Amino acid sequence: MTSNTITDNKPGFAPSVSPVASTVVQTPEDAILAGETSIPSQGDNMPAYHARPKNADGPLPVVIVVQEIFGVHEHIRDICRRLALEGYLAVAPELYFRQGDPNDYDDISSLLSNLVSKVPDAQVLADLDHAANWAARNGGDAHRLLLTGFCWGGRISWLYAAHNPQLKAAVAWYGKLLGDKTLNSPKHPVDVATDLNAPVLGLYGAQDTGIPLDTVETMRQALRAANATAEIVVYPEAGHAFNADYRPSYHAESAKDGWQRMLAWFARYGAKKG
Repeated sequence: MTSNTITDNKPGFAPSVSPVASTVVQTPEDAILAGETSIPSQGDNMPAYHARPKNADGPLPVVIVVQEIFGVHEHIRDICRRLALEGYLAVAPELYFRQGDPNDYDDISSLLSNLVSKVPDAQVLADLDHAANWAARNGGDAHRLLLTGFCWGGRISWLYAAHNPQLKAAVAWYGKLLGDKTLNSPKHPVDVATDLNAPVLGLYGAQDTGIPLDTVETMRQALRAANATAEIVVYPEAGHAFNADYRPSYHAESAKDGWQRMLAWFARYGAKKG
């Protein structure tokens, strides 16, 4: 079992998850090119982080990385760097930038009520389309478009798979499947099971108190009824945010297995040329 000792907070992580656990993974940048960029989207310039292998031969398969509730902080940037080492052009757009900055909040409840709840799904899906277009113009292969998201972004991953017919595959990490419907969030993943354009892999924890197993089973039934190409894996010992190596919730064994399953899913459904 991996230690989850807490250390002093480190720069680049969201204040609302301070302090940072000692299990945090930091990927070296020797073999990659990474940095900040700006993506034109719906009349605005959307901040984003991107990473790619240093020695790329031709257009790269693209993975859009969708943030947790905490925005594009150091953990999401590191996910992009890890994907770059696997041969992808990874891009993580700042999807709250019109509504505010998650770094202005030092507790999760305030972040959720004052910022996250004000971000419309329709705006997010359109911004992700623009991120995909940016990638296609900057060394990415538009025909090999993939997406993964965590927590808040896990829910968005299901929605985007029903939104963009060009998407080849998606992997949703512990994204909420059911919930109250609002003007900003009129549909949830269970509502779009019949509309999926791309195969989706869902990765969930059996100990996740925010995503009860009965809702996971409801989603499975909806996917079966829709005859959708999708798979849901539940890790018995994992809770919510089990891939978040900077938090006490990190469950190393489940996280490593999930990562390998994600790479295999991408390879199977869209990362290869042809």
